[in-house]
Order: sequence, then C-alpha cells, then structure tokens
Amino acid sequence: MLAATVFACLLFFLMLVGLYIRASPILSIVPITDLLFSSVWGPSDGKFGFLPFIMGTLWVTGLATIIAVPISLLSSIYLSEYAGNRLRNAVKPLIDLLAGIPSVVYGLWGVLAVVPFIKNTLAPALGVETIGGYGILAGGIVLSIMVFPIIISVTGEVLRSVSQDMREVSLSLGATKWQTIKHVVLRKARPGIFAAIVLGFSRAFGETMAVLMVVGNVAKVPTSVFDPAYPLPALIANTFGEMMSIPLYDSAILLAALMLLIVVLIFNILARMVLIKIERGVI
Repeated sequence: MLAATVFACLLFFLMLVGLYIRASPILSIVPITDLLFSSVWGPSDGKFGFLPFIMGTLWVTGLATIIAVPISLLSSIYLSEYAGNRLRNAVKPLIDLLAGIPSVVYGLWGVLAVVPFIKNTLAPALGVETIGGYGILAGGIVLSIMVFPIIISVTGEVLRSVSQDMREVSLSLGATKWQTIKHVVLRKARPGIFAAIVLGFSRAFGETMAVLMVVGNVAKVPTSVFDPAYPLPALIANTFGEMMSIPLYDSAILLAALMLLIVVLIFNILARMVLIKIERGVI
C-alpha cells in the first residue's frame, strides 16, 4: 500500500520529467524567451512562437470563469437555501448528468447552437464581425457550461455542511434570510467555495475537444472575445502525430504539453496559497 501511494504521488513528477526530456531538443536550440513571447508560428521555417496559444488558453479560460462562477454560485445558493427537497432532488440528477456528458457532445452542441447564435444574432446586434461565429466567446460559453455541474455540486455540498445552528442564531438576532446567507453561510463556506471553483477550472485549463470545435483555431493573439483563438490543448490535439518529419516539431508540441502542465501546476499552487490564507482569516 505504501508503494502504491508513493507511485501515485510520483506520477505527476514522472510526467513532468518525461515531457521535459522530450522537449529538451527545442529548448537547447531556441531561447525560451523567443518561444514564450514570439507570436510567429511557422514550423516549416523553424519558428515556434507560443504566445498566441498561451493567450488563447488564458482568454478562453478567463471568459469561462467570468460566465460560470456567478451563475454556479447563485444556483448553488438557491438549491441549498431556498429550494424545497422535491425540487432539489429533481434537479440534482440533471446536474450530475451534465457532468457525465462527453466533451465532444458539448463541442457538437456548440457548433450547432452557440456558433450560429453568435454569427446570426449576437454579432450583428453589436455590429461586430466574426469568422462564422467561431471564436473565444463560443469557446468560453461552451467551457463554462461544462464546468457548471462541478462547481454547483461541490459548492452545494459545502453550503449544506454549514451548521444549521449558525443560521438559527443569525435569524434569532433579527437578520433576514439573505443577510444570514451573505454574512454567515457564505463567509463560513468561503474556503470550500474557492476550492470548488479551483476544481472546476483545473479541468477547464486542459479541456480539448469541445473548445477545439468552436474556438476557430487561428494562431494569432486575440484582442476581443469575438476573435478566433488557438488554445494550447487544441494545438496539441490537432498537430501531434502530424508532420513529425519537420525538425523540432514534435519537441515543440511536447513543450506545449509541458507548458500546459506547468500552468495548471502554478494555478493550483496559487489557489492553494489563497485557500490557506482564507482558512486562516487573512483574506
């Protein structure tokens, strides 16, 4: 059992080392600053600028966060504090069902519903031009829907774990139900809510198929949510195994995987630091 536990703990570091070894050929030839901050992507010419892919990942994930967190948090509060048992028991299986839908189905739904809506309705209403409706906005909407069930389920469990005595004490002092939720329940559950958000978007960072199908896959740095993008997971899924006869191409793709792994690692470390500060009452 100890050996199995140690192996499970070492898996991440084994992946990190393996990716670094496979990515080392390009790192030994091209300066890391050129790889990270160059926006020119031309494998045939030996140019591997990852800035468009890094920015595409951050744009899509950031937009999905902006969309998903308020809706998920309000839904969790309603289901935990206001909804009756009958409604809660009816809705919970539907939320769990959303979590089990394959990502390719979400992507197909995005192509058939979200992309045409942006192209035919939203973009013309705002006077914005899009490339057929494909872009960051479509990817952000699809990705936010994919993380809804994770955040709602975990946040709901956290809110329901808050002692009922704390609610009754607050109400007995004359606070309204909303004041009790805002100042007592949410404050007590804040570490768990933050952990739920981190859990949801740890998945969002690496989501591939659904985002790949709706984001446009254009290797340029986006400037608005209506621009197409090319996130790192989509780059890896689209190009790995193709044109490997080009020098350093496979090393560049594995470097993209290494960068994605490091980004998720940094995100989780920062989230853990914030969570510790919340638990200690610093934030």
